[in-house]
Amino acid sequence: MEKRGRGPGGKSPSNPAPQQPLVTPRRERRPSMFEKEAYAQILRERLRESFHDVQYVEPPFEDSAADVGKEWKSALAKLKFANSYRMEPLKKFQAHSVETKVQQVLKESLKDVKYDDKVFSHLSLELADRILSAVKEFGYYRYKFIIKILFIQKTGQAINVASRWIWDVAWDSWVAVKHEAETYVALALVFALYCE
Repeated sequence: MEKRGRGPGGKSPSNPAPQQPLVTPRRERRPSMFEKEAYAQILRERLRESFHDVQYVEPPFEDSAADVGKEWKSALAKLKFANSYRMEPLKKFQAHSVETKVQQVLKESLKDVKYDDKVFSHLSLELADRILSAVKEFGYYRYKFIIKILFIQKTGQAINVASRWIWDVAWDSWVAVKHEAETYVALALVFALYCE
């Protein structure tokens, strides 16, 4: 009987070179909530749909993993309102007082400004922030504010602005303030929505 697989001298041939495994591209791993850099990013992703802006919350990394999880959950819980079962605001939004304050902010900010579409793109954001901080000084509890700033160049055209909302007539309100210059018209809309 013939023996296979043996070379001359009765020795088996050397094994062929081992095949190298296929190299697959590494997938980028998801950030862990226990890493300092990823912690704020995870909070921002969780709260993306809300109006809260999370700058940075540093978890207690010297504690155990279970304690970090509790701290993380409590940090998220601090941003939500608890049920008060109150169906009406403590202080109702007063449009006339907000309107005078917004008119004052517009006059101060736009007194010597000429029309320039590149400047107005940044100026509208700054103006919305100023108006928001001025309106928040009134202390309307549980109101959310939406502020729209429109700059319209005067070229003899007409313009219609429309907004649609699900509205509670009893507590929600809005204010429209117009500031007119030689070359443009600035329109500020402040919507106050009461959240029960």
